[in-house]
Amino acid sequence: MTARRTRLQPLLLMVAGTLSIALLLPPASASGDVGATTVASGLNNPRGIFLVSGKSYFVAEGGTGGSGPCQPGPFGTICVGQTGAVTHVLNGSLDRIVNLPSIASPDGSFAFGPHDVAMGDEGALFATIGLGGDPAYRAGFGPAGDDLATLVRITRTGEMRVVADLLAYEEAHNPAGGVMESDPYGILRRGDSSIVADAGANDLLKVTDRGRISTLAVFPDRMVDFQGGEVPMDAVPTTVVRGPDGAYYVGQLTGFPFPLHGARVFRVVPGEKPTVWARGFTNIIDIAFHNGKLYVLEIAHNSLATSSTPFGALLRLNPDGSKTVLFKDLFFPTSLAFTSGGDALVTNCGVCPGGGEVLRIAL
Repeated sequence: MTARRTRLQPLLLMVAGTLSIALLLPPASASGDVGATTVASGLNNPRGIFLVSGKSYFVAEGGTGGSGPCQPGPFGTICVGQTGAVTHVLNGSLDRIVNLPSIASPDGSFAFGPHDVAMGDEGALFATIGLGGDPAYRAGFGPAGDDLATLVRITRTGEMRVVADLLAYEEAHNPAGGVMESDPYGILRRGDSSIVADAGANDLLKVTDRGRISTLAVFPDRMVDFQGGEVPMDAVPTTVVRGPDGAYYVGQLTGFPFPLHGARVFRVVPGEKPTVWARGFTNIIDIAFHNGKLYVLEIAHNSLATSSTPFGALLRLNPDGSKTVLFKDLFFPTSLAFTSGGDALVTNCGVCPGGGEVLRIAL
C-alpha cells in the first residue's frame, strides 16, 4: 500500500504520539473534579457505549487485531483478526456476545474495529465497524477484512449479518469529495434506520435496515491557522445524537492541526445545510443531551497536538453559551451515556488493549 494522507489519520495520530504512555501507565484514576468509580475493566480498546439500565450496558470493543493477513499501515504493520467485540456488561462482568473484525498492530495498538453500538426497537443490536482507509487498504486484508467499514446487525444469540457496506457507498458516491475513505463511527437508531457519522468520509448517513443508504449531510474541510499560515482541516465527525428539538446534532473531532477550541457541534435537519450550533470545544469524541442540556466528551481537552500528556474532559454547555468542565481526570475517553439517576458512564482508555474501563461519574 502506498503512503497516503488519509482522513482518519487524526484517529491514528491521536495514538501515535502517546502510545507509550498508554502502555506504560494504568488507566486514569477515578478521582477528579467530581466523584468517579470504575465499574468495568479489562476492555480491549473500548469505544461506544449503549445503556440499557444503570448496571447493564453494551460496549463496542475495537479489539486487538489478529494473526493476519497483515499489511503496512500508516504507523507500521497492521494485522486483521476477529478480536473486536460487542460486549454486554452487567454489574461489571463482561460477556462478549459476538466477535467482530479488528485491525491493529501486533501489540494490539492502533486498533480499528467496532466503534459504536446501539439497540433497535426490536432488541437487536447494530454496530459500526471501522477501517480508516480506502478500498485498496481493505482489500489488503483479504476476505478476513471484508466486513470492515460496514454497519452490522447482531442478535442476542450472537448472530451477525452485514446491513450495509459503507466503504462501497463512499467509493460509488464520495459525497464529501476529496480522499475516498470510510471509517463508520457514531451510530444512532431511529425507527427502522441507523444514522451513522462516518469519520472517514466526513458525512452523515442514513442506513435503513434493508441496507439502503442515503446522505443526510456532509462536513467540508475548513481553513485554520497553523504556524503563521492557514491549512485545510478535516471535519472528522465522530458522534450523532437527536436533540430535544428533533434535529440531529453531530460533534467533530477535527483533523490536523487539532486546534484548541476548534471543534464544533453541528445541527443537521435532513434536506438542509448543516449549521454550526456550538463551538469552542477541542477534539470532540461524543456528545449527549441530558435534561435538555448538551454534554460534550473531549478525547483531548488540551488538544491531540499537545506537547504534554493529553487528558480528556467532560463538559456541559450552559444556557448562556458558557462551558463548565465537570471532570477532566480522563485518558483517551471515547463514549458517554447517562443513567436515569443522572450519573455519567464514560468508556475510558479507549486506546488501551486490555486496559480499557468504564467509569461512573457522579454529577
